[in-house]
Amino acid sequence: MKKLYHFYLFFAFMAVFALQSRAQKKDSGNLMSDSTFMGIKLRNIGPAFMAGRIADIAIHPDNEHTWYVAVGSGGVWKTKNAGTTWKPIFDSYASYSTGCITLDPNNPHIIWLG
Repeated sequence: MKKLYHFYLFFAFMAVFALQSRAQKKDSGNLMSDSTFMGIKLRNIGPAFMAGRIADIAIHPDNEHTWYVAVGSGGVWKTKNAGTTWKPIFDSYASYSTGCITLDPNNPHIIWLG
């Protein structure tokens, strides 16, 4: 009776092991297939342009979720929710490239830009 118990235990273990290894092989080949990324479309979500670079960041002293970002090839962007969404705030000015941004230490609603 003890040998029969060990046989069934061994058989169950091997069956689980075989199924698990087969499932891993099947999934590992499809992780980076075209269908994985089929629903994703390229879109602009903020200051990280394809050719852009972040030149400087200023964070509001009273609200850590408000950031101002100077982009070397894309003006100035502002977020009020710590980077989830961005809004361009320098599009109406003649200059395009920015390099340095800071907030006035006496009035953080004034932005200094270079």
